[in-house]
Amino acid sequence: MEPQVLLETEGLVKTFGPLRAVDGLNLQVRAGEVVGLVGPDGAGKTTTMRLLCGALKPTEGKIRVAGYELPQQAERAREHIGYLAQRFSLYGDLTVTENLDFFGEVFEVPAAERRARSQELLAFAGLAEFADRPAAALSGGMQKKLGLATALVHRPEVLLLDEPTGGVDPVARQEFWHLLIGLLRAGSAVLVSTPYMDEAMRFNRVVFMNRGRVLVEGTPRDLIERLAGYVLELAAEPQIAAQRVALADPDVDDVHAFGDRLHLRVRAAEGPLARLPAALALAGINLIHLQPTSPTLEDVFIQLLQKEDHGGQPTGH
Repeated sequence: MEPQVLLETEGLVKTFGPLRAVDGLNLQVRAGEVVGLVGPDGAGKTTTMRLLCGALKPTEGKIRVAGYELPQQAERAREHIGYLAQRFSLYGDLTVTENLDFFGEVFEVPAAERRARSQELLAFAGLAEFADRPAAALSGGMQKKLGLATALVHRPEVLLLDEPTGGVDPVARQEFWHLLIGLLRAGSAVLVSTPYMDEAMRFNRVVFMNRGRVLVEGTPRDLIERLAGYVLELAAEPQIAAQRVALADPDVDDVHAFGDRLHLRVRAAEGPLARLPAALALAGINLIHLQPTSPTLEDVFIQLLQKEDHGGQPTGH
C-alpha cells in the first residue's frame, strides 16, 4: 500500500501583476518522503512555500494539506503544517526554551505536553545546553535548529523548509540533515527548497524549477542517468585556454568549471576524446587527463536551464 499523500497541488498559479511567480505547479509529497524544490533565485521556490503554508493566496489552482483545502480551510490545514522560513523569524530576545514555549502555546499544545515536548526537542536538536540563551545570541546553525524545533512543537505531519541551511557552515548543514532523516522515519512529509545541488542528492525526488515553472521532476539517480555518457572531465593547464579549445570542438555543447576540472557536455563522446588531445597540444596546453565522467545534478540543471533559454533546442557555442 502506497504512503498517504499529505501535500498536493493542482495547477497552482500565483501572479504579481504581469509576473507569474508560480506557473501551473502540480506536486505531491507522501508520508515519509522528502521532496526538493531546486532552482536559482527567482525560480518561485519561496513563493511556493508561502502559498503552501497559507501566507499567500493562490491566483489559480488547488492546495491540499493533510486533506484540507487552502485557502478555504486554512486554519485547519495550519494545524498540520510546520514551516521554517528562509530568514530567521524567531524572537531574538526570548531564550531557546521561551521560543519553544511560545510556539507551543500558539498551536494550543497543553501546558504539560508543551513542557515535555520542549525537553524532547531540545535533546533532538542538540540545544539542551543552550536552553537559557537568547535566540539572537545563537550561531546561525543553532538558530536554524531552533527554527526546526519550533516548527515541530505541535507534531505536524507536513514540514515546509525554505532554504533551511542557507548561510550556515558545512558542519551545521550536515547536522541539520541528520535531524531531518529522523523525521522521515516518523512518517512526516517534507518539502525542502534549496539552491545546493549536493543537498538535492539526499531527496527522494527533485523538482527543478525556473521562472515559476517545473522543468523536470524525478529521483536524483534517474535525472543523472539522462546525461550518462554525455559528460567528459578535462583537467588541463591553463584552464581558461583549455576551455576555449574545448568549446571550439563541434561535438562539445558546453563547458563548465568544477573546481580545477572542466565538465564538457557533449553530443557524442568519441569525437572530442579523439580530437581534443591534439587540439590542446597545438595550443600549447598541458593535458592532465580527458575521460568520461559521471554527470552530477548540477550538470543536469545547467543543461535544463540552457535548453529552456534556447527554446528547447540544444545549446551551441
